[in-house]
Amino acid sequence: MSGMKTYHLAGGCFWCLDAAYRVLRGVSGVVSGYTGGQNPHPTYEQVCTGTTGHAEAVAVTFDPSVIPSDVILDAFFTMHDPRQLNRQGHDVGTQYRSAMFYRDEEELALFEAARDRANETWGGGIVTEISPLGEFYDAEEYHQDFFAKNPSQGYCLAVAVPKVAKVRKSFAEYLV
Repeated sequence: MSGMKTYHLAGGCFWCLDAAYRVLRGVSGVVSGYTGGQNPHPTYEQVCTGTTGHAEAVAVTFDPSVIPSDVILDAFFTMHDPRQLNRQGHDVGTQYRSAMFYRDEEELALFEAARDRANETWGGGIVTEISPLGEFYDAEEYHQDFFAKNPSQGYCLAVAVPKVAKVRKSFAEYLV
């Protein structure tokens, strides 16, 4: 597994990011979790209140020799609207913010470059926060690979399916 990279990204409900990243070749794992807040070991219920400071996020592990880092990051900016401050659609609150959490200066530079590309693509107005990665807490087991476990759940049908379709269309050459 040497050479694998993991990025920590937040862009609305983690179920959607999880589902969209799982269709890309070279992605070996996606873990839904919480980061960017103050409370240690937050629960889903606590994060949903918007008072912990955490964002619903995913840790995306991938092989850059199969799928370039830039594709992982450009897909991130395709699967959510990075111009919406502290929300994605009907999901409102800081826990749904658009954010990228970097581990080192190399990731910071890659994330800033991706945000700049996205700003051009979206015609400006990007509000994506780029912050140092603090502690990342895995979400409860029932949130992991939620879309695959609950494909007919209403939220998944209404919100996740269109996001997955958009990624499939935009990144067809990288599909599993």
